[in-house]
Amino acid sequence: MPYTTEEGGRLNNFAREPKMYEAEPPTGAQKRNYVILGALGLALISGLCYVAASVS
Repeated sequence: MPYTTEEGGRLNNFAREPKMYEAEPPTGAQKRNYVILGALGLALISGLCYVAASVS
């Protein structure tokens, strides 16, 4: 486990904080892929509900 040294030479064994970074906004291609995956997921769930209703 990595230790950090504080003022006066004291050791601190708390976890180090990760470096922060800013998230980048999604590109146009990523947005398009999100819409396509959402439509496919909606079609899958709708199809499963239809099959479940028709079987019962």
